[in-house]
Amino acid sequence: MNPYATQNPTPNTANPAPVSLLAIDDNQSILELLAIALAQPGLKILTASDPEKGLDLFCRRRPQIVLTDLMMPHMSGMEVLERIMEIDPATDVILMTAHYSAESAVEAIRKGASDYLNKPISLPVLRERVGRILEDVRRRQRLSGGPGDELQANSHFEGIVGRSPVMWEMLSRIRRVAPHYRSLLITGETGTGKDLVARAIHHLSPAASGRYVALNCSALVEELFESELFGHVKGSFTGATHDKPGLFEHADGGTLFLDEIGDMPLGTQAKLLRVLQDQEVQRVGALHARKVDVRVIAATNRDLRTAVAEKCFREDLYYRLSMVEIRTPRLAERKEDIPLLEQHFLARFASQYGKNLNGLTARTQALLARHAWPGNVRELENVLGHAAIMTTSDTMDVQDLPPYLQAAGGQTEEGAPVPATEVGPLEEQERLLLIHTLEATEGNRSKAARTLRIGRDALRYKLRKFNLDRNRCAAE
Repeated sequence: MNPYATQNPTPNTANPAPVSLLAIDDNQSILELLAIALAQPGLKILTASDPEKGLDLFCRRRPQIVLTDLMMPHMSGMEVLERIMEIDPATDVILMTAHYSAESAVEAIRKGASDYLNKPISLPVLRERVGRILEDVRRRQRLSGGPGDELQANSHFEGIVGRSPVMWEMLSRIRRVAPHYRSLLITGETGTGKDLVARAIHHLSPAASGRYVALNCSALVEELFESELFGHVKGSFTGATHDKPGLFEHADGGTLFLDEIGDMPLGTQAKLLRVLQDQEVQRVGALHARKVDVRVIAATNRDLRTAVAEKCFREDLYYRLSMVEIRTPRLAERKEDIPLLEQHFLARFASQYGKNLNGLTARTQALLARHAWPGNVRELENVLGHAAIMTTSDTMDVQDLPPYLQAAGGQTEEGAPVPATEVGPLEEQERLLLIHTLEATEGNRSKAARTLRIGRDALRYKLRKFNLDRNRCAAE
């Protein structure tokens, strides 16, 4: 039974609410095949052979999952996607097409699609993708009744820790983009976890079985860039005593992560662009190019648009990389994740140092909640690592923190203390999560529900539960 229909804050996990899937395709045989292939307990299959009728059925039945063909008479699947996103942006939409291209897949994901599959449909792949979305839908149903162990259990994703709205939005984008990208750009301040995001994308991509190769562009001198990336042949320059494959060849069939791409010399940028376009590399001094199959993830903490305007970064390379862009949020934007990160790092350091670390004192938690964290998650990791080494107790206290934190008293970005409720119990964190999300979406309920990955009925229930429905919400 749905807890929002009964006003009961305790979800019934033994009898989860039914989930509906709507399949739209002008080929009746495909609809029949999908209905048979996806049939399972707890999943209601709806079908429509006309996109207009499909949209009408969507409005009446509000299925949580929609499968739609891309090429249909009178209305394309992309138009269906856009209409559904206008009606209920929390819906998971999968597009199917016999005319797959990475560009159209990325466009669909930008417009809100959850996935993009090539025809003829592989039934095992389709079941896996739908099953994953179905699991997410049911998990959101369980979580929407109130915080608890399930919320804690689902705060880790491919090594990334967080459940704040900005993190949920980023993780959703990662999962949608990973199966389709050829190149993408990760932006964010130092210490926000860009390498973790890159690794997560690699692990979720078709290149997951290949190598993940990383290069920090800021650590190389200009003269070595081309040899490092593209390789060289014996005798091509002084010191080239043997043939050497570059990182592109080493990463063939996998992923190459180019960190701090903004520090790459302009000359190398031009050659990188050609590799991205042609999927060929030519070793320094070689006469012929070699084919490679490499997905490229670039990352930067710089504003590349400004660098383009200042002629420090190639405009064509920027637009090639930023076809898909993922921004890693600052820790100051996701302070509700600090308690989770504390638990994550303390567990690691307890194992690393062979200590029994049970947690932090309340005043230490309050001090960490007030700090501005200019160094982001990396700074928090270093602070807790220092405290784990220094403490002589199983509970870390203020005196175990680095001296600069003790002296500063944990100032906020505005110089004023953060309310102690930022480190309160899970129910208080859920209330703060709602407040922050409503403020970030300017009170728009549809946007807030999409950000939180819950239905609008679930959002309404939570707003009533915490008495937030009067002043913070704009019209839907």
